[in-house]
Amino acid sequence: MPAHIEPILGRYLHMEVDGQPHRIYFEEAGQGIPLVCLHTAGADGRQYRHMLCDEAVTSRFRVIAFDLPWHGKSYPPVGWEQSEYQLTTDRYVAIIMAFCQALDLQAPALIGCSIGGRIVLELANRHSDDFRALIGVEAADHQQPWYDTSWLNRPDVHGGEVCAALVSGLVAPQSPAEHRHETLWQYMQGGPGVFRGDLHFYRVDSDLRGRLGGIRTDLCPLYLMTGEYDFSCSPEDTERTAASIAGAQVTVMREVGHFPMSENPAQFRRYLLPVLDRIHAGKV
Repeated sequence: MPAHIEPILGRYLHMEVDGQPHRIYFEEAGQGIPLVCLHTAGADGRQYRHMLCDEAVTSRFRVIAFDLPWHGKSYPPVGWEQSEYQLTTDRYVAIIMAFCQALDLQAPALIGCSIGGRIVLELANRHSDDFRALIGVEAADHQQPWYDTSWLNRPDVHGGEVCAALVSGLVAPQSPAEHRHETLWQYMQGGPGVFRGDLHFYRVDSDLRGRLGGIRTDLCPLYLMTGEYDFSCSPEDTERTAASIAGAQVTVMREVGHFPMSENPAQFRRYLLPVLDRIHAGKV
């Protein structure tokens, strides 16, 4: 392959969340409808690099992927060493809304995966008026825990390797080896205790069962897309969740697991592009 430069631009945004200064790294490409992308627990915005380089997406959407505080190239806030990192529902919502407001994004669409998919449901609950459409990838109102999170931050265990080992089984067997290992590499690079801190939100602070009946999909379309090989958030979990939300649209994606956009981008786009077509056309 000849040398070439990708169309992705990276920048740092200085903003406040609940009065606390943050320096947030984000990457973007394309023009048109803003499409904000939320990464999974313990990872960062690099998971969306294939969407950022896909002209079928960027010709119509301004794709924006940012790293949560503590993740990727976004530093923790000043004084982080004096406290344990724990992501909460309120904090997560505040970060997302502050980011969109700081960039002055008008009626953006938003896509989130895993913890990003869970928070999509909460955004639909609280802020449907602020978004054009919401896409929850591997999203459900609750999952039963299936591992001991104490192993994710121990001095006698390599944190990055154990995090990658934990999620490795969530990648579908059909996913190309190149993308499988790239996905796992991001988990190997996470900061100490960050994956565990994200899971505080996912496992402790965001049980949405019985709380989603008021979502207005006529005001803000809600698309839920889940991989058939995801046993962390199974298709059954997503379908159960959608049953309580009038108008929610569910797609079960074949041959992908918990990280569709990074583990098998070619397969994921087959399901994503029709959803983006509807959003671009302004259809529910």
